[in-house]
Amino acid sequence: MDRTPVCGVPNGTMDPLWKKVNSFTGPIPRSRHGHRAAAIRELIIVFGGGNEGIAEELHVYNTVSKQWFLPAVRGDIPPGCAAHGFACEGTRILVFGGMVEFGKYNNSLYELQASRWLWKKLKPRPPKNGIPPPCPRLGHSLTLIGNKCYLFGGLANDSEDPNGNVPRYLDDFYELELQSVSGVKGWNIPDTKGVGPWARESHTSVAYTGSGSPKLYIFGGMRGINSCGQGDFSPASEFKTCQPGFPGAPSAVKITKVLYSTTANFTRREV
Repeated sequence: MDRTPVCGVPNGTMDPLWKKVNSFTGPIPRSRHGHRAAAIRELIIVFGGGNEGIAEELHVYNTVSKQWFLPAVRGDIPPGCAAHGFACEGTRILVFGGMVEFGKYNNSLYELQASRWLWKKLKPRPPKNGIPPPCPRLGHSLTLIGNKCYLFGGLANDSEDPNGNVPRYLDDFYELELQSVSGVKGWNIPDTKGVGPWARESHTSVAYTGSGSPKLYIFGGMRGINSCGQGDFSPASEFKTCQPGFPGAPSAVKITKVLYSTTANFTRREV
């Protein structure tokens, strides 16, 4: 048997195997896109997304019992949203922004204490020197590194008409310091060097905290659509979305071979 490593799997182990989960019970989440998910112990928590309307329920899948369930949430329950920021730290989840209805985005910040299924709306202080907090947006990334979350990019709507849509792609970069156990302190604009990523939405972001300074990797995304429904993407392929007209998802898109990947370096500083 060939023991060549695949996708980072070490020698001496079996190759990764995809397998569809067919055996489960409970209320199954309806089809959607733009949702987010996080794993806390044996639980997979799914929130938001849209397809023929925005999903509002919090769905949880128990990987041990293979059961879906709807927890009895309480507190400041957020509205359903799609393409929102989603970060998990311990047993709490932070939800920022997203689309609440077509053309209407928000910049609210919520915390879910999964150990108690308690929602809480947070009000972090704005950055210093009169800099405004992040504007309402969708398609941004919210990535946890240590006790801080890093918000990058997304898509804003500059239309004053709630039925209109004037897209503005964002390249702003915010830092959100968390408090221990629950709550946050405030937004900050970190000092960065080098050439930052281009404005974009629907990208991915992941943190690497191995040896040396932690790194934040930004990959892919979309930075514009013309009247023909074409845009710049990464990597090369072609796809169709399940619902034409959803922001960031035209009905048929030709994807270019342009590859956008950026690394941000962070230096740990002890106080």
